[in-house]
Amino acid sequence: MQAPGRGTGDERFFAQSGPLALESLAALAGAEIRLPADGRPPAPLAGVAPLQAAGAGEVSFLDNRRYLPLLAGTGAGAVIVAPAFVDQVPPHCAALVTPQPYLAWARVAAAFHPSPVATPGIHSTALVESGAIIDPAAEIGPFVVIGRGARIGAGSVVMAHAVIGPGVTIGVGCRIGAHASVSHALIGDRVTLFPGVRIGQDGFGFALSDAGFVSVPQLGRVVLHDDVEVGANSTIDRGSAQDTVIGAGSRLDNLVQIGHNVRLGRCCIVVAQAGISGSTELEDFVTIAAQAGLIGHIRIGRKARIGAQAGVMSDVDAGADVIGSPAMPFREFFRNVAALKRLARQSIAGAKSAQDDREPGSSG
Repeated sequence: MQAPGRGTGDERFFAQSGPLALESLAALAGAEIRLPADGRPPAPLAGVAPLQAAGAGEVSFLDNRRYLPLLAGTGAGAVIVAPAFVDQVPPHCAALVTPQPYLAWARVAAAFHPSPVATPGIHSTALVESGAIIDPAAEIGPFVVIGRGARIGAGSVVMAHAVIGPGVTIGVGCRIGAHASVSHALIGDRVTLFPGVRIGQDGFGFALSDAGFVSVPQLGRVVLHDDVEVGANSTIDRGSAQDTVIGAGSRLDNLVQIGHNVRLGRCCIVVAQAGISGSTELEDFVTIAAQAGLIGHIRIGRKARIGAQAGVMSDVDAGADVIGSPAMPFREFFRNVAALKRLARQSIAGAKSAQDDREPGSSG
């Protein structure tokens, strides 16, 4: 079935803007314009679309050499490209030329499909306890619970069935997804929590006695700095005695677990199903790939990268790339893999030779 709406972004689900002139898009993208072969700029453009689907009224982009064949056949009115590919843009297309095509694409796509803004007001089914302070410009959705003393900033949206615990502070322009729960937390501006996120639950802390386990009170908070995004169904535990801190601009994917007292620096990335144990610290711009696991009380240096499914059991130096379990430098890991393959081949060859020697009629 053909979905309604123009270009990429079904209008039933995504806000629409435009048309936008080529000059405006170039300014947004920080790009230079190269006009089509006939020297005439295209009419104002109405949306964005992939190379293979774009029409004359749409913008597309190329950021990977692998898709050059699609560029040759595109019907787009304008294409965002790196300088290396500008000569391969079809003659009917305008080119927006930039060293960072994907970044430019993000800005252009956001111009055509801006994020929804808050519709100020508190839904009639929401429960707001005494002492809560909600800015008049905030939006509180159906069946939301706001605890006593909580604060919600201007332009923030709290979606259906979310629970904001007592004393929680949420800054300006935040989006709290449906069924999310937030407790024991201080949240900065422009923070996004996707549906099902759990912020501020007890950390996994207990002492062992002769009679069994004794839970240790978790007396810290969660502090999310500005521009953090936390993916659906991810969890960030509050600290035990210190705070759990997520640095400004960091991005957590879906299904991520952050233990108590963990501290992330600025602009860290943690990909799906990764887990970080308590009191581990990530410096700025660290990347943790999918399903990696980090033990507690270690430090990951600035701009280090942890590979998928790695098991990190000790500190990682700044700028290092590690993979494997236990984690080791990339080159060492792949040398070990190659060595194991050689040993396996030698072992198989040796076993075959021994079997041939034992067969009837063999020499020796």
